[in-house]
Amino acid sequence: MKVQSILGVKGTTVATVQPISTVAEAVALLREHGIGALVVSNDGQHVDGIVSERDIVRRLADDGLGVLESSVAEVMTAEVTTCSPNDTVDELMALMTELRIRHVPVVVDGRLQGVVSIGDVVKAHVSHLVTENQAMHDYITTGR
Repeated sequence: MKVQSILGVKGTTVATVQPISTVAEAVALLREHGIGALVVSNDGQHVDGIVSERDIVRRLADDGLGVLESSVAEVMTAEVTTCSPNDTVDELMALMTELRIRHVPVVVDGRLQGVVSIGDVVKAHVSHLVTENQAMHDYITTGR
């Protein structure tokens, strides 16, 4: 199964925030969209960074409430791990586990195509296992 199949189910809409936005604005966007990370982008097409709840909480613990007035650029992760729609879900799952990351932007030719979360990966993996299990069950019980 490929990353593209996940995007086919969940869609390609990506919530983004500009690097000059405040952390408070990013928090409001996270809440509004019910998500755990925003792609940081000046133009909505290129990945300049990623800011997650984890990034914000860590800075909040270090710097206190003043971090809410900081720019997103000050708290974001600038070195972003990305993937391609042609990567397999197994490859992506291994990458996310190894790097301990929960959100991976999907990029083609430097342009943002979507975002895959660990929840999306688990959901796709479970769906694949259920389908495989059903096929095995049908084969055993009906011979086809």
